[in-house]
Amino acid sequence: TKRKETKRSSGQWNTRYIFAFLPLASFLFTTPTPPIDTKLFLSHSPLLYSFFPILSAFESHKKKEKDMAMAMAAGYGQIPFDEEMQKSFRPPPPFHDGAGDGDHHILKPYKKSNRLVSLDAFRGLCVFLMIVVDYGGSVFPIIAHSPWNGLHLADFVMPFFLFVVGISIALVYKKAPNRPEATWKAVGRAAKLFLLGILLQGGFLHGLNSLTYGVDLERIRLLGILQRISIGYIVGALCEIWLSRRTRREVGILKSYYLHWFAAFAIIAVYLGLLYGLYVPDWQFFVPGEGYSDLPLDAHVKCSVRGDVGPACNSAGMIDRFVLGINHLYAKPVYKNLKECNISSDKVVPESAPSWCHAPFDPEGLLSSLTAAVTCLIGLQYGHVLAHLQDHKGRLENWCGFSVAFLVLGLFLALLGDHNIAISLNST
Repeated sequence: TKRKETKRSSGQWNTRYIFAFLPLASFLFTTPTPPIDTKLFLSHSPLLYSFFPILSAFESHKKKEKDMAMAMAAGYGQIPFDEEMQKSFRPPPPFHDGAGDGDHHILKPYKKSNRLVSLDAFRGLCVFLMIVVDYGGSVFPIIAHSPWNGLHLADFVMPFFLFVVGISIALVYKKAPNRPEATWKAVGRAAKLFLLGILLQGGFLHGLNSLTYGVDLERIRLLGILQRISIGYIVGALCEIWLSRRTRREVGILKSYYLHWFAAFAIIAVYLGLLYGLYVPDWQFFVPGEGYSDLPLDAHVKCSVRGDVGPACNSAGMIDRFVLGINHLYAKPVYKNLKECNISSDKVVPESAPSWCHAPFDPEGLLSSLTAAVTCLIGLQYGHVLAHLQDHKGRLENWCGFSVAFLVLGLFLALLGDHNIAISLNST
């Protein structure tokens, strides 16, 4: 948007800047020297952030009043908000205000926003949930990430984000007449998101407290949260661009997108085949002295199994070690909080712990990114319902149908797990 076309009052921007920098100012006053005390942040920062919804609602209300006043001044009358009336609404051509030719102002017709408020609200709730579990997990471990098996509140954040990405893809690529051009745009966006993830989680900002920036390229982390989202995005975008079978006359939620389901089931089949079919041999790694216990440099893990889904001998970790290299994985995996590792209060694994407790493991690894892409494809199907069905009853019926089907499938897999069939919910 050009600066001349969008002029915001200085008071509005100043208010946003004040609320944005309040937590930073609180850091400076409460923790003048590093390291930052996250407990103090947890105690007062939610109160500061609670003013953001109030501020946003106030600004939205003022903007709506301003738009209404502009439309009324232009002679358009009451703005039609109903969708059918909006389609038939044809505003008269803009007119001049009677000033000279050099300084006249043209009143532009009211333009309805293309933003989907419900999706923006859910995205904001996901961000809020991420903040709560990140800073509250140290105080309330029950909401932090599950060490391995099981599901905690923090484990919902990533699937929620991937689900939102899938819905957004259905809305963005609803009409893609030029498929090659849309493909290049999707690849470009995914690449930017992937590189941004490496910048934020690769280790460039590891020395914030000591003000020593930089990264060791031999130990840079290659995968992470944004990288996983980029993988899910590019898979969903390519399916939406190339595998959709929409026609101008008829658009069916299942008929037009049946190839998406084939792609999802194919990805799941590849995932299960690699997870349970690959043979995991014994492996060894070097334990660096800094940040770890005083173990010998050479650590050995005995596996020689197939289909194991434990933290030591799963095929997901083996694929990451072989493709990415063990030095490029996450050095502080959550499974170190397991009882077997007996981690101390200062986050140090003792020598008596099993050797795999000292090994790096990436929760956003290559193999688990396959199922992350499937989560994005599921969100894509929910987005199709939102994009093609206008009545709320039809949307709810289709969404409930999908949800009940997935619930039955999940209960079936849970029953298989109770009968000692190796289908479990964990970090692989």
